[in-house]
Amino acid sequence: MNKQEKIKNFDPNSVGDINANVFGLPFTTSEAETVLIPVPWEVTVSYGGGTINGPQQIFDASFQVDLYDPIVKDAWKLGIAMDDINEELKEKSETYRPVAEVIIDRQCNGEDASAITEIEEVNDACRDMNAWVKQRCLHFLKQHKTVGLIGGDHSTPLGMIDALSEHVGEFAILQIDAHADLRVAYEGFEYSHASIMYNALKRHSVQKLVQVGIRDYCQAELDIINNSNGRVKTFFDRDIKQDQYKGKSWDAICKEIVAELPQNIYLSFDIDGLDPKLCPGTGTPVAGGFEADQVLYLLEQVVASGKKFIAFDINEVGGEDEWNANVASRLLYRIANMVAHSQGKKA
Repeated sequence: MNKQEKIKNFDPNSVGDINANVFGLPFTTSEAETVLIPVPWEVTVSYGGGTINGPQQIFDASFQVDLYDPIVKDAWKLGIAMDDINEELKEKSETYRPVAEVIIDRQCNGEDASAITEIEEVNDACRDMNAWVKQRCLHFLKQHKTVGLIGGDHSTPLGMIDALSEHVGEFAILQIDAHADLRVAYEGFEYSHASIMYNALKRHSVQKLVQVGIRDYCQAELDIINNSNGRVKTFFDRDIKQDQYKGKSWDAICKEIVAELPQNIYLSFDIDGLDPKLCPGTGTPVAGGFEADQVLYLLEQVVASGKKFIAFDINEVGGEDEWNANVASRLLYRIANMVAHSQGKKA
């Protein structure tokens, strides 16, 4: 049965088929316009764990998502499919996470990171993960797919950023996050989840980094922002809230954010950018943050401006409570549809 036959025979109003692909949709990765790449990885997490299971939890929760999209007409017909979870990658994460935990404990007990030789083992494992992500992303980008990465911790998108650098050229990153993620080799790990944006800025193809919702950061990160000559523009959560307390609308703030973005945009969405009531199981929850609809409204304004999302990630979803994946899967559906819509794809 080809894609058009599947569309004809599919009832979007029915119960999700748990034997189908993500969201109960009947499409394969070759048929779907949007392909989700799961990356079950959490080697360098520094507080809570569980994000290794994020891709599977989101997949499982997705069957409860209704398929009507208020912005993209008949969005489900575009097709979304999740790639197979790489069990070897997951096993590698499970192997190196205990090594990283020992290294972190040794530093907490006063040992200097530079003296811990095992750190390089972890860095090598993370390099291998990044290389795999890059090649898997390129595999689908070359098929003209809209690609989304599903973490895993926030270290996982670096390979995607490298793939886009090779495939697309220059672009900006729109980062929704509680943390600046601009630490230099946090806890000695070159590819730490807390270093993802520092590493991204090493790529010349990343024209600009626009951060939104940041509310947990250190002085060194603030120095990077302030000394970036405008390459990093940060909309701090505190400033957003205080502007709203004084009467500025979220719409007006969104217009300011959109104005900072160039034409091509990569969306990196750490779920802890939300109010932690929506993501209590995420690795490093921080008081404050956004409602889900605030994030969606911002993304809608980006699309309405005529600018294009070239790809996206959602990461740091985890924990034993299925609520985290419930929220993430609903956001994922809307975001995937908007990203494809921004690229001119139609059902």
